Amino acid sequence: MRTEKGPDHSRRKERSRQAILAATRALVAEEAYEKVTVEGIAARAGVGKQTIYRRWPTKSAVVFAALLDLSQDADTSSLALPDTGDISADLKLVLRATVEEFNDPSFDRLVRALNTEIANDAELAAEYREKLDRPLEDAKRARLRSAQQAGQLAPDADLGLVLAMLYAPLFQRWLHRTGPLTADYADALVDATLRAFAP
Repeated sequence: MRTEKGPDHSRRKERSRQAILAATRALVAEEAYEKVTVEGIAARAGVGKQTIYRRWPTKSAVVFAALLDLSQDADTSSLALPDTGDISADLKLVLRATVEEFNDPSFDRLVRALNTEIANDAELAAEYREKLDRPLEDAKRARLRSAQQAGQLAPDADLGLVLAMLYAPLFQRWLHRTGPLTADYADALVDATLRAFAP
C-alpha cells in the first residue's frame, strides 16, 4: 500500500510542478509582467495558490524556476560548449543560438521579467548566479581555455574579459533594444573578439 501511494504522490507533485512552470511561462509571454500574479498562475495551472507558495516564496522565484526548467543541463557537470577544434566556428554557433533565443518572443519576455526581478532582489540574483549563470560561464571558460591551449588565443588572454567582449554587447543590444540581433552581428562579435585576443 505504501509503495503504491509513494510513486502516485511523486508523480502528482511533478505534474503539478510542471503545470505551474508551464502556466508561468505562458502568462509571462501573454501579459505584461506586472499583471502576472501568483493567483493567476495558480488558476492557469489548476492548482491552489498555497501549492505554489509551499514551493516558491515569491512570483519572481516561480519565474526563475520556469526559466531554469528550460535549461535542463544547467545543474549538471556535463554542460559543455561545442569543441570541433575551431574556436571561431564554435563561438559563432553558440552566439547565433543565443541570438535565436533572444529573438524568441516567449523567451525574451521571460528573461526580461527575470532581469527586472534580479535588479531589485539580491537573493534572487545570487541564486541566478549560482544555478544558471555560473555553470554556463564555467562551460564557456573551459572552451576558451581549450582554445588557448591549442594556440588559438593569446596565452595571457584574460578569459573573463574575452567572455565580456563576446556577450556584453549582445546583451546590451538586446536589453536596450538598440539594434537588431542577427547572425551577422553574432559573427562580427566573435571575429572582433578573436582578433583582439589573437596569439
